[in-house]
Amino acid sequence: MPHPADLRIEAWAPTRAECLAEAVAALVDSFADITEVGDHADAGAGAEVTSELTAASDADLLAAVLNEVIYRLDVADFVPTAAGIAEERADRVRLRLRGVGTDAVEFTGAIPKAVALSDLVLTRTGDGWTAAATVDV
Repeated sequence: MPHPADLRIEAWAPTRAECLAEAVAALVDSFADITEVGDHADAGAGAEVTSELTAASDADLLAAVLNEVIYRLDVADFVPTAAGIAEERADRVRLRLRGVGTDAVEFTGAIPKAVALSDLVLTRTGDGWTAAATVDV
């Protein structure tokens, strides 16, 4: 990226909901190794949070989903290990995140601060959906 504190993530999947979940996985992969997270009951394994997010466009919805992950990381020390869309409409989704506390993961990269509102992409392609976003770290 032109700015040294920016990161570009990309994701793709057959459906919009799966693409949003893959974008969450790409964001988490940029800063944490969750492969070794087991069933650490004391670290909050199995914790689940849901959020209803609305947006005027698909691209804005991508920003809302990624910013929710950043918010949960910042205020609740919560790192998603899985993401899913429980309910989906054109202008809103119910995001479901399952995860652990920050003490249960190994941090491998810079912690994300925010999603840039420019160059956001969440669009249908010939064989599925594609997402891309720039993240300030």
